[in-house]
Amino acid sequence: MPAEQFVLAIDLGTSGPKVGLVSTSGTVAAWSFEPSPLIRLPDGGVEQDPDDWWRAVRAATERVVDQGMVASQDIVAVGVTSQWSGTVPVAGSRHIGNALIWMDSRGSAEIARVNGGPVSIAGYAVPKLIRWIRRSGGAPGHSGKDPVAHILYLKHHQPDVYEAATVFLEPKDYLNLRLTGVAAAGYDSITLHWVTDNRDLGRVRYDPDLIRLTGLDLAKLPALRPPDDVLAPLSAEAAAELGLLAGIPVMMGTPDTHSAGIGAGAIRDFQGHLYLGTSSWISCHVPFKKTDVLHGIAALPAAIPGRYFAANEQENAGSCLTYLVDNLGMQGDPAADTAYQGLDRVAERVPAGANGVIFTPWLNGERSPVDDHYLRAGFFNQSLATTDADLIRAVFEGVAFNARWLLGYVEKFTGHPMSDLRAVGGGANSAAWCQIHADVLDRTILQVKDPILAGLRGVAFLAAAKLGSLEYDDIPGLVEIADTYQPNPEHRRLYDDLYREFRQLHKANRKIHVRLNRVE
Repeated sequence: MPAEQFVLAIDLGTSGPKVGLVSTSGTVAAWSFEPSPLIRLPDGGVEQDPDDWWRAVRAATERVVDQGMVASQDIVAVGVTSQWSGTVPVAGSRHIGNALIWMDSRGSAEIARVNGGPVSIAGYAVPKLIRWIRRSGGAPGHSGKDPVAHILYLKHHQPDVYEAATVFLEPKDYLNLRLTGVAAAGYDSITLHWVTDNRDLGRVRYDPDLIRLTGLDLAKLPALRPPDDVLAPLSAEAAAELGLLAGIPVMMGTPDTHSAGIGAGAIRDFQGHLYLGTSSWISCHVPFKKTDVLHGIAALPAAIPGRYFAANEQENAGSCLTYLVDNLGMQGDPAADTAYQGLDRVAERVPAGANGVIFTPWLNGERSPVDDHYLRAGFFNQSLATTDADLIRAVFEGVAFNARWLLGYVEKFTGHPMSDLRAVGGGANSAAWCQIHADVLDRTILQVKDPILAGLRGVAFLAAAKLGSLEYDDIPGLVEIADTYQPNPEHRRLYDDLYREFRQLHKANRKIHVRLNRVE
């Protein structure tokens, strides 16, 4: 019997990379995580040093390989998935500045000038909006967090970096450059530059009219490749650093939004998944190209060839729990193994509704279902009787209220109500959070086994499909559901009432957030 084959899968999240050895049938033989720091700057800047990414990838890979679970000759490919909507300025084969990641909003002023015009809808000049939607499927977000805004920010505020750069790459594509020496972007990873014609998924290409519209320089954009392509062989230099055999294929890989759905087993049209990581989204594959520009939802090229997926993103989920731990000193149950498990235990003990406290989770603004980088978080309806435990429960519920807000627009967009959602990401490890989402959304939540590894599985499945080891239709049967959470009917009226007040809090306070946070 031939030995089982494995993919070295790399999943670069905001907090750092996970690296795993994943069989072509989706079994994770070994994995490791290594943190990478964030660099927060004034005026909405959030950067990371790509050298930190690479050091962390090397450290995690060394630990995984040294476990000896898989022979080197059985590692048949390398696949990368990563945080999306980031920009790395590159000259030659290395970066020449920090990466501006998906949280960086410093390009909002530049993108406002690009988007605007004398006759506008929702901040977009009508003729421009028509061209963007018809060809690319979406348009640059007003928040300034898309790569097109990052590049324009560098052009106007860091011209030395901009002029020296020979190409700008997404984080996933930068790691591929370090692995192979080849700079290229997938049809999927390039999308948020909003300069590609995505009407023919078999031949996505740069559109000259959209290039002119955005003011980007085509010479500084990477070559385009199909998302399931083999990029190049693993270079001898990278192989030596990672302890792998040189020459094995490095796949194009895909951004995290795409790989999470595949790793969740949600690959059929309208089969939804809920991601709970640093950020959050509700997504599914769809058989059409469509855009809801008012609520930040668009059908964009998927990682599976010839497919679209409903793209959206909510800025803050697990980051809200991190904020409790790092800034408010809340550890939850001190008997828990980690602070996050401690928060989880406390949230389970507090009654549904957090004794009337509502949390709005907009710590870093919002993208969808509203595109507003001025929004901020807060607790509402505190009293002298309010406890730390109430605040913790309110944070779990506030993220779920935001997800319910998005779910309504996703279901309207697809035209298909979602009876259940497959939950993945680190937050999906929480039984309390899964149940809260089931209750608030009034949907069945299917907790995928090892939900934090969905990205690793997803990118390994993509490689396995390209190598002929499986068919895409095989994937749902290879993903195990660990637990199922049904909505509690006793909580229905309570959560309906609190959700209405959550929406009212946004409506009543959004102009205050603009006044407090606008930079003149």
